[in-house]
Amino acid sequence: MKNIVSHGIAAGGAALATYLVATGPFEIATWRARAQAPGQKSTELFTQVMDDVLGRKLTVRLIERDPGNASPAHRHPGSHTVGYILEGLYEVKINDGPLRTLKPGEVFYEAPNALHTVSRNASATQPVKYLVIQVSDPTKPATVPE
Repeated sequence: MKNIVSHGIAAGGAALATYLVATGPFEIATWRARAQAPGQKSTELFTQVMDDVLGRKLTVRLIERDPGNASPAHRHPGSHTVGYILEGLYEVKINDGPLRTLKPGEVFYEAPNALHTVSRNASATQPVKYLVIQVSDPTKPATVPE
């Protein structure tokens, strides 16, 4: 009987975790869907939990966007985000800062919870590729749309 109860509790916990991830505050499913939206590809290149930095997670992703592709305004509540442009032109506007068009070798930074109002490929004819490096608090949502 004890085994049946413990298995029931484990199954219930797994069901609750699945529900929260799919619909709730963690927005993991939302982030994955957005990252693979038409015209944009996100490839996770590296991830590492940083045990000596309060359990933060370091992630490096390659983002590739088709000409003209853009994301809606959003925030990364628990993440310090750095973007490094590899190819093409990338337009970015963070909070009330200026609209910037970045070229290969240039960098942008988003503090946790900053409003990323513009995130788009500045070219109508060429793709853009950039690295996104994030140090994140895994207890906070990855991305929150505005």
